[in-house]
Amino acid sequence: MERSLKLQKAFLLRTYNRGKRILMGRQGNDGIVFKLLVYALLISIGFVYLYPILYLVSQSFKSLSDLLDPTVLWLPQKLYLENFTQAWHVLDYMDTFWNSVLNSVVPAIGQTVSCAVVGYGIAKFRFPGKSIVLGLMMITFIVPSQVVMIPLYLMFNEYHMLGSSLPFIVPTIFAQGIKGVLFILIYTQFFRTIPASLEEAAQMDGAGFIRTFFTVILPISMPAIVVVMLFSTVWHWNETYLTSLYLGESMTTLPLQLKTFNDSFTKLYGGGAAVGGGQTKNINESIRMAGTLLIVLPLLVLYMFAQRRFVEVVDKTGITGE
Repeated sequence: MERSLKLQKAFLLRTYNRGKRILMGRQGNDGIVFKLLVYALLISIGFVYLYPILYLVSQSFKSLSDLLDPTVLWLPQKLYLENFTQAWHVLDYMDTFWNSVLNSVVPAIGQTVSCAVVGYGIAKFRFPGKSIVLGLMMITFIVPSQVVMIPLYLMFNEYHMLGSSLPFIVPTIFAQGIKGVLFILIYTQFFRTIPASLEEAAQMDGAGFIRTFFTVILPISMPAIVVVMLFSTVWHWNETYLTSLYLGESMTTLPLQLKTFNDSFTKLYGGGAAVGGGQTKNINESIRMAGTLLIVLPLLVLYMFAQRRFVEVVDKTGITGE
């Protein structure tokens, strides 16, 4: 009888331990309960970030009848592409797109190269006043952009740069521009993780500092380069206040066109002009959403191509230096 009770207790104990391992895992962080909590948290956070994009796509494909129909929530009855056609013409898309590229991608390329040179110098070289330089850089990083906006405007006006892309391009050549100090710090931190033995081996083979930087350091720094290029492009692309201040009426970009989308649509399609069968076109939410989607679409495509490198930078920054 006692033996039978002991066997039953042992069986129940093994079953309890097995169930505990399945639910909680061996270390408490690899069981089903923990994984369910992690997945629930990731899905919730992902939905918060994806909801605006999903709503934007859903609304942009709706016709006016679907937009007014309370029974149509997410999926339209049919894909209505006329919204994109109208938004394309209102934005004058191709010309405005190339203006946006000129004011975002070109400065981003300048920042990517110049900030890499400065970051490498700070990370790998010792020179008098290095701490002072870093301190001044941090001061410029925390100073609000509104404080230096008017002095910069007056300086660019004195050099006759206003009305062109030069106020965005020229500062990036000297590792300045929008968030330039942040990109220098990103490069500095990344270069510090690269083992010094790689540079020493290149110097033993006869390579100088410049050749070592371009042939050894930069090829293995591609994750940091992609991150800086991506961030710089996005921040320059989304900048509207400085763009309107520097460009004036001589040039416009896609984000600037979105600010005047309603007025541009009214000038192009409004005013009682008859369109196809005597009907006039009136702006609605779907057309505005289509225009917004056309504006953010290049950034989404850019991130789709760069996201692998963007994630890889987290692993690369874990390299231990020597």
